[in-house]
Amino acid sequence: MCRRLISAFAMLFLSALPMVASPAAEAIRVGRFEVDATPPVGSPLAYDPMKEATMQLSCRGVVILGDQQPIVLCSVDWIGISNDGHRVFRQRLAEAAGTTPQRVAVHAVHQHDAPRLDFSAESILSELGLSGTMFNVVHARTVIDNASAAVARAVEQAEPVTHVGLGEGVVEEVASNRRIQGPDGQVLWTRYTSGASQERNREAPVGLIDPTVKLIVFFQGDRPLVALTYYACHPQSYYRTGGANPDFPGIARGMREKATDTFHIHFNGAGGNIGAGKWNDGSPPYRQILAERLAAGMEKAWLSVRRTPVGIGDLGWAVEPVALPLGQHVVPEELQQRLADPATPDRPEVAKTLVWARRCLAGEKIDLQCLRLGQARVLHMPGELCVEYQLAAQKMRPELFVAMTAYGEYAPGYICTEVAYSQGGYEASQRASHVAPEVERVLTAGMKKLLEADTR
Repeated sequence: MCRRLISAFAMLFLSALPMVASPAAEAIRVGRFEVDATPPVGSPLAYDPMKEATMQLSCRGVVILGDQQPIVLCSVDWIGISNDGHRVFRQRLAEAAGTTPQRVAVHAVHQHDAPRLDFSAESILSELGLSGTMFNVVHARTVIDNASAAVARAVEQAEPVTHVGLGEGVVEEVASNRRIQGPDGQVLWTRYTSGASQERNREAPVGLIDPTVKLIVFFQGDRPLVALTYYACHPQSYYRTGGANPDFPGIARGMREKATDTFHIHFNGAGGNIGAGKWNDGSPPYRQILAERLAAGMEKAWLSVRRTPVGIGDLGWAVEPVALPLGQHVVPEELQQRLADPATPDRPEVAKTLVWARRCLAGEKIDLQCLRLGQARVLHMPGELCVEYQLAAQKMRPELFVAMTAYGEYAPGYICTEVAYSQGGYEASQRASHVAPEVERVLTAGMKKLLEADTR
């Protein structure tokens, strides 16, 4: 009887003590997901009908779990995802993860022998009897359905993370600036991936680039769980083949997965004005050559990784909604007239721009996002952003590891610096960019606010 009383009092005493969470409960957890994003033969790619799949396209990412709502990072081997395509993609992944769309980042890698996605433009085109001319609608919805199911499984199967590794490596002879400028700063020509002016493209200087690939690795003890890579460069070796493929970044990603036995997710940085034009003649062998060079830089980053312990307090997510200024040359009435004319080339692109113009004029904002992971900050940005933004972000917090991915909301087109709009060149042309020069001030202020935020 006495022993039973002592035991009862002991149990009562212990139940009154504060609960101490287990290490697993206090850990960040990460789950990975991947689904096939390759459309069927006959589907529209960005520029041509699809004849074959030379390599599989991938939709892949991670779900990061802490003590706040989940964070979802997704990378898709498509050229771009815009307007309601971007909104729906984020909304569906958010529902699957049990979070909000503001905590979901969806980015394209921007390969050119790949589809584009815009449900808003599809609605306009459908009214004109052009449904399905921009992308394969059934396939796009299937990819989103499959990705949503994969995200839900990733949440269930998420594993505890004990350490995060950060590394970077220089990539040799891949990136070069596309805007070849004269002494007065004016653009003399655009150094595209390849073409008739290949000799002068090779002779011109590399120009302003970010030569490094950045790497973030989630570890459980000594075991790497998943790796994220970031590199700013147009991902084209050659294209308009009719063969869907993830081009040299996809090949490099696969090479590093095999070498490390670790799932890799690749994000395209602020590579709007960056391409491989100096180092690439557009012939098929250069796809593998560029892939090997990028993979070599990824390997350098892997070998440079420094691991540090992480806990829930090291994880954060900040969002800054911004209204991007619409370019004065983007006039909805003119776009509507062009859409009504059957002779207008690339009416899907016109429809996409019309939707973007309406959104801007309605005062709609888009989300800039920032992942905080220990000493790392990753900015998630819209459009075909020029590399100056990436370099500026790194200078804002030089004591931190700052990475960037662009090609989120694709509707703005190219986003240049303010001065670039007075220098000419394709990226700053009315055809390519759907924002005003003041966009630099808006994005710079947003980046600065995000990088200074310590909110969760």
